Amino acid sequence: MPSKPAPITMDAVYTAPGYLFRRMQQIAVALFVEECRAFDLTPVQYGSLIAIHSHPGIDATRLSAVIAFDRSTLGSVIERLEAKKLIERKPSPGDKRVKLLYLTKAGATVLRDIMPSVEKAQARMLQPLKPADRKVLLSLITQLVDLNNEASRVPLRAEDALEHLGKAG
Repeated sequence: MPSKPAPITMDAVYTAPGYLFRRMQQIAVALFVEECRAFDLTPVQYGSLIAIHSHPGIDATRLSAVIAFDRSTLGSVIERLEAKKLIERKPSPGDKRVKLLYLTKAGATVLRDIMPSVEKAQARMLQPLKPADRKVLLSLITQLVDLNNEASRVPLRAEDALEHLGKAG
């Protein structure tokens, strides 16, 4: 006699890794926005500022590879950062069609000043866990991200992008 199929319940959603990752992303963004409210930056804008600070003169295509963010969407992020006067675009000496990105003094100040708030948001994400469990979680998430990089719509390509800048490292 065939066994009765298991009932379909919301547990099929609530226990799925993809659902849990999406929920954690929502929580992470909410905590970031809450802690960094005074700076009016999104996590992607913050990541972009870090990358531009670390690699002055990076172009949008390479920035996209460095932060693993969709190039077409990144254009609006860059526009918002420029409108806030946190970055500036300058034509590349080798190709005037290519715009190179640089932090402004205001951008460098915001980046310096936001760091304690970002650190607080990051700590709040992990705070409910015991310190040993935080290390295990971060280790496992890092492995999953690294091992599944190629499955992403926008795989992380930091080394390739930075090699073209002559600033790998």
